[in-house]
Amino acid sequence: MGQPDRTQEAALEEAVGLAEAINLKVVYRQSFALNKISPATLLGKGNVENIQQIIQALAVKLVVMDGTLSPVQQRNLEQAWKCKVIDRTGLILEIFGARARTSEGGLQVELAALKHQRSRLVRSWTHLERQRGGFGFIGGPGETQLELDRRMIDQRIMKLEKELINVTKMRGLHRKARQRQSIPVIALVGYTNAGKSTLFNRLTQSNVFAENLLFATLDPTMRRCEIINPATKGKQEVIFSDTVGFISNLPTQLIAAFRATLEEVCTADLILHVRDAAHPDAKAQAQDVEKILHELNIVDRQPDDAPLIVDVYNKIDLLSAEERFVLLNQVSRRPNAVAISAQNGEGIETLLQWIYNRFQNKGAFVQTLVLKNDEGAALAWCYQQGLVLERYDDETTGQIDLKLFLTASQLDYLRKIIF
Repeated sequence: MGQPDRTQEAALEEAVGLAEAINLKVVYRQSFALNKISPATLLGKGNVENIQQIIQALAVKLVVMDGTLSPVQQRNLEQAWKCKVIDRTGLILEIFGARARTSEGGLQVELAALKHQRSRLVRSWTHLERQRGGFGFIGGPGETQLELDRRMIDQRIMKLEKELINVTKMRGLHRKARQRQSIPVIALVGYTNAGKSTLFNRLTQSNVFAENLLFATLDPTMRRCEIINPATKGKQEVIFSDTVGFISNLPTQLIAAFRATLEEVCTADLILHVRDAAHPDAKAQAQDVEKILHELNIVDRQPDDAPLIVDVYNKIDLLSAEERFVLLNQVSRRPNAVAISAQNGEGIETLLQWIYNRFQNKGAFVQTLVLKNDEGAALAWCYQQGLVLERYDDETTGQIDLKLFLTASQLDYLRKIIF
């Protein structure tokens, strides 16, 4: 059906890629320019009948609609086509369910799936019976059974939400431990299949699963390593964090369910926005990522006025000579952009040099702070971390004026201690 700001061909290719990500065999594809949306079936009567003939001729068992279907539209299309029909949200949930490898990832996917399925309980009873044994659907005929299904799903949702609160608390404790050690955290974000995991492996010498698939990575991975300045051989310790890829029209259930994971991005000292420079819709993909970062309230400036988000243009090895020349020329005029190939290592040294320069003083800056005489814990922490440059004790007010040399994460942690 296509998506705003994208060509129909690119949107269709992405939909096919999503289907192939869970080993579905695509035997037919078609895009539609909808002048009018049918409340009952989304597509017009003629298109529904034409697709029905194709389904019968090819013995199709599953139809994926690259858009959002209402429960009524989904039910009516299934009845008309005599096969299973899922929309974009359902397909992405299926992919995430197949990709989750950790208990945390499983919790987040199940929560999103249950919230999505709960809205689908208005469908016909025969459909519920056909879905028996699926992810959260348990059904049978009768209004009482429908209410029972909803209640059981609601109870499971409440249980999962409580477990994810504990996950969030645990991640918070881990972040505080890292902040006390003053190690900068660098998060890799980007559109799915932009090459984040390949870059992560290149930077950290790791072996995180990285394939030419949409959503190859779901569970977040963090690695602690040292960046060595090629010129001076100086060392800077950092933590790289690989995160789930973003995608256009990402279901709201997934954004909410994965908030615990995305908090690693929200609290990062630096964000590398990995972009697929060779993709025909690279600009639209970047806008989708920026939109989600905005929804997460991520601001592109730190207290020392240094950029928080750096654009990393990946896959330059796939560009033509002319495209490559234009991109490198554009990047050279931007202080917060780097062009690389995570696959063959081109530009990686430049990126590491940029990161090293950014954190050569661990992103530190001078900050004045006033403490009350009863805020001894904060004062002790400042001395323990070696942050104090100057101190003035006001005997009249009992206040302590400090001049500190610290990082953004240290300042954030200090504010939490005080407030």
